[in-house]
This record gives sequence, structure tokens and C-alpha cells, in this order.
Amino acid sequence: MAEVELGGKMVEIDEDGFIQDPDVWDKAVAASLAQTEGVDNLTEDHWVVVDYLREYYLEYNMAPMIRKLCKSTNFKLKEIYDLFPSGPAKGACKVAGLPKPTGCV
Repeated sequence: MAEVELGGKMVEIDEDGFIQDPDVWDKAVAASLAQTEGVDNLTEDHWVVVDYLREYYLEYNMAPMIRKLCKSTNFKLKEIYDLFPSGPAKGACKVAGLPKPTGCV
């Protein structure tokens, strides 16, 4: 594990850049993580996805399946890839401060 500065604080990340403690996440950390995924500016649409992922994770302690993510946010899968080019699992979950998903998100 490595420790890097994200959003003005030192944060522990794994080899893929996922933060290890979801409790250290905040919007500044999200913005820094987004830049590592090639997203320079988080728009309102980005926040719809990120906020949904955070809420779902905090309630169920896991990331939602991709079908649930699309249905709940009203975004088609292509639109999520447009927002997060590395995809919902790698990009969106990373920005949302979730642990690296192990299954199909």
C-alpha cells in the first residue's frame, strides 16, 4: 500500500489507486481521484453517479450491480462510460471512494 496526497490530505491507496478507508473520502478527495481517471472536472452528472454509489455502498457495504446503477441514475451504460472512461467499476467506484469491486458492478 502507498500513501498519497489526495484533496489536501494523506490517503492510503492500493496498487490500483483505490482508497483503503472510505471514511477519509470527501469531495476534494473525489476530485483528485477523478483526475487520476482522466476526468478533469466533475459535473453534476458525475456527482449523480458518485453520490448514488456512495449511498448504496454505505447502506449495503458493496457496490451496486451495473443494471441497478443504470436504472437508479437513469443513465445508459454508454453515458456512464462517457462520464468515467475507465468504466463504472474502475473509474466511478474509485472516484466515489469505494473499495475496489471484486465482482461485476
